[in-house]
Amino acid sequence: MTFFNDLRSAVAKRAAYARTVREIRSLPLDVALDLDIYREDAPRIARRAVYGR
Repeated sequence: MTFFNDLRSAVAKRAAYARTVREIRSLPLDVALDLDIYREDAPRIARRAVYGR
């Protein structure tokens, strides 16, 4: 069962990563800049938020 639990966890993390990237990229430009977020950094920010790296 460990394999299936690991697989389920990996799929859930990948979905969270994709959702986070999509949400960051869809922020209005003025909001993103107010938060000091650049759209090009969305994958890096999402990776850190989901995977902790």
